[in-house]
Amino acid sequence: MLCAAPSAQRFIAAQPWFASLPAAMQERLREEVFAEQADKGAVMMPAGSAVRGWHAVLSGLVMLQSPTSKGRSSAFIGVPDGEWFGEGSAMKPEPRRYHVVALRHTTLLCLPLPLFATLRETSLAFNQFLVLHLNMRLGQAMTIIEAGRTQSTEHRVALYLSRLFWRSTRRLNLTQEELGQLVGLSRQTVNKVLQSLEGMGIVSLDFGRVAIVDDEALNAYLAATAAH
Repeated sequence: MLCAAPSAQRFIAAQPWFASLPAAMQERLREEVFAEQADKGAVMMPAGSAVRGWHAVLSGLVMLQSPTSKGRSSAFIGVPDGEWFGEGSAMKPEPRRYHVVALRHTTLLCLPLPLFATLRETSLAFNQFLVLHLNMRLGQAMTIIEAGRTQSTEHRVALYLSRLFWRSTRRLNLTQEELGQLVGLSRQTVNKVLQSLEGMGIVSLDFGRVAIVDDEALNAYLAATAAH
């Protein structure tokens, strides 16, 4: 569902690159960004669909999921509210390579492709922000690939709780089911690891939600489990 969203305009105006733009471009952004909503489980943007722009999560949580050649699909990354995604797709003239799935009721912002292209061509601040964001996504992707191939289930669950993936908050508002979908493990397996982490004082589990209690202990746990 497409809708005019004051929240989308406020989100754009709060971006670190927005203030440096000419007034005419600021007004164009306010007028042309739009939002769309979907319920839990909906594929908001399927693999193979045309790319309409660069997206951010205004509220909710989405999972970027890569289809495999065997008809199954594997989770790639979760994107919480306040974060951008899809810059790689927006920069290439080809269909989207992954599904964007809502893990809960979600509202997305879309910065249309023509505006995205204009900002890349004219705004140094926008490009600096984009480079930092791409570097962060590259680090996440490389870590996921390495962990999926070589590390234990305990390490993988702990990794998806780290600041590498959740920079803005340590109370994740993430259910065990959602975490399992992101890691690619059953809820039961995730629960077993989380119970162990809670026993070590690393996380707390309130009403099924996960909060990080001790970042240093989490980092030490990641280092220890990576060594096995």
